Amino acid sequence: MGIGNGKRTRGHGDTEKVSPSSPSSPSSPSSPSSPSSPVPCPLIKSVYLLIPAAGSGKRMGSNRNKLLLEVRSQSILAWTLLAAEAASTISWIGIISQPTDWPEFKTILASLKLTKPVELILGGSTRQESVYNGLQALSKDAEQVLIHDGARCLVTAELLNSCAEAIRHCSGLIAAVPVKDTIKVVNEKGIIQSTPDRRQLWAAQTPQGFDVKLLKQCHAEGVRRGWEVTDDAALFEKCGIEVQIVPGEETNLKVTTPQDLAIAEFILKSRE
Repeated sequence: MGIGNGKRTRGHGDTEKVSPSSPSSPSSPSSPSSPSSPVPCPLIKSVYLLIPAAGSGKRMGSNRNKLLLEVRSQSILAWTLLAAEAASTISWIGIISQPTDWPEFKTILASLKLTKPVELILGGSTRQESVYNGLQALSKDAEQVLIHDGARCLVTAELLNSCAEAIRHCSGLIAAVPVKDTIKVVNEKGIIQSTPDRRQLWAAQTPQGFDVKLLKQCHAEGVRRGWEVTDDAALFEKCGIEVQIVPGEETNLKVTTPQDLAIAEFILKSRE
């Protein structure tokens, strides 16, 4: 399928840079869990990281962005950023969100004292539109990008590095884990229609990694054709471009409900 051109009209040029701390700056006393040194990944060209961070707190019973909720004395967003800081392959971080959250995000960034440049990018009305905006904020030199949901705060630097290494050898990838449960396809009446072969089913996670030029073209094609997708890999699929699986992590859950928050608390405590 050919890839054409498309346009977004919603302010994708709106960004705000946040100056990183000096590499020699000490860690914040209130952030003892900050990584002391990056997880090494030799000979891997550094990549850019986009973090969609406009999460609603409705299913959490909160009226604020769920990434601002705390687990073990750090916000969900902070844990995600600490993993990115520890991943030696990540050279730049873009946080895609709404300006109403920027003051609190800036407070989080100031407390973490990250050494990597961070940019706040205006999000769209959907995740798809937000990532499109994020792509426009990348440096013209950016060749590969990882996209990671801010709510997956349990991601490790090792997984980020693994995806960054893999994207050097393919056009698109996603972290994923094999499905353990038997999955049923049901109709609108709740009647089972089929049972897919579990051996062919994987649960998609993030990071998802892509060639920047190709991903921009796929997003443009999605705009032109009116496609609505829930992740960027689906745009590649619709454009006939292969997407590779990189083994994810069982602990890399997306914090969406109060139960998820309790699980995240347990996992983070077990890592101490």
